[in-house]
Amino acid sequence: MFQQLKLAVSGAQILFVAFGALVLVPLLTGLNPAMALLGAGVGTLLFQLCTRRQVPIFLGSSFAFIGPIIYSMHTWGQGATLFGLFCAGFMYFLFAAVVRWRGIDFVNRLLPPVVIGPVIMIIGLSVATAASGMAMGLAGGKQATPYGVSMLLAAISLSTTIVVSIFARGLFKLVPILAGVIVGYIAAALFGVVDFAKLAAAPWFAMPAFHSPEVNWAAALFMLPVAIAPAIEHIGGVMAIGGVTGKDYTKSPGLHRTLAGDGLGVCVAGLIGGPPVTTYAEVTGAVMITRNFNPVTMTWAALFAIAMAFFGKFNALLQSIPLPVMGGIMVLLFGTIASIGLKTLIEAKVDLMEPRNLVIISVVLTAGIGGLSLRLGDFELAGVGLCSLLAIVLNLLLPKRAASHDGIVEGQDV
Repeated sequence: MFQQLKLAVSGAQILFVAFGALVLVPLLTGLNPAMALLGAGVGTLLFQLCTRRQVPIFLGSSFAFIGPIIYSMHTWGQGATLFGLFCAGFMYFLFAAVVRWRGIDFVNRLLPPVVIGPVIMIIGLSVATAASGMAMGLAGGKQATPYGVSMLLAAISLSTTIVVSIFARGLFKLVPILAGVIVGYIAAALFGVVDFAKLAAAPWFAMPAFHSPEVNWAAALFMLPVAIAPAIEHIGGVMAIGGVTGKDYTKSPGLHRTLAGDGLGVCVAGLIGGPPVTTYAEVTGAVMITRNFNPVTMTWAALFAIAMAFFGKFNALLQSIPLPVMGGIMVLLFGTIASIGLKTLIEAKVDLMEPRNLVIISVVLTAGIGGLSLRLGDFELAGVGLCSLLAIVLNLLLPKRAASHDGIVEGQDV
């Protein structure tokens, strides 16, 4: 009994670490935070089912889908967006099948750092305008919150997030987003820009509002390539937690099982109206600090997340967070995502003096930041999806050749 209580407390701690990032995605994209909590909880339990509860991983909302969800919501609506997110889960199944069939080396050859790096950068940079607009208090191009107050609140939430991420120690270092939201919310309440009416009217307990997907193949084809980056991130996350626990999870239960478990979670999240889920580096950090490697801890975290999805007052509180508070955190968050893409290129020592690499990165960055779109009749491909496709095609078509020092052109692996 005492052991289970200890594991339950550890599970609550894991949810606390993941919470800020988990609910941030639906708040930024217009999805329901309750569905994000429910999707994360159910997704984690399904992941444990697929992996025979061997891997201490908690699945939370994926940042990679923020920009694509915002674009899809404006273009096709919520129902079509959810269908696209549901279909994105099948990309994980495809990766799982490839890993099972050919091994991880084949995936690395198909998606080398020169492909993954710029695509991750676009995930962050493509929504930089939205981050700045929210920080200035803009909603739909209109000033929803006074400019001066908005900038001050954005600065407070941003500063708090930066201070915690740099100077905090232990578990507190893992919750910079949550700290920024809490301090920013308190400041917003003092400035009188928090609407407490909906919070007061909300019931203590309420059934989450489910939203049904609507079949839309254009939205599905738009979302499918987006899943490439988080699928690769998943592989890194599994290897990272294996390094912490001292176990090779790519062999047992197997990378194909962990990918399939994550993909199943993404599919379920899309069906119920939540954002896709992915592995969390914050949770890996918490496992490393606490040295609690028992996967049952993640089961408790998932159960607590599911329970919180039915807490009406709490979800109303989340939805009352003012735009500038979220905008201040987004300024750092989206820049951080872009920096991770840059880090991918640096760590792999991608040679930008090699024309082939320069072409791939340049085309992807320009197309992504510039908002290039491909229209074929009623079908439109843009954003991260188009950039992923461009990077993969260019990587496959461009010859791997480089000029030697004496001017003779010779073959060279990149």
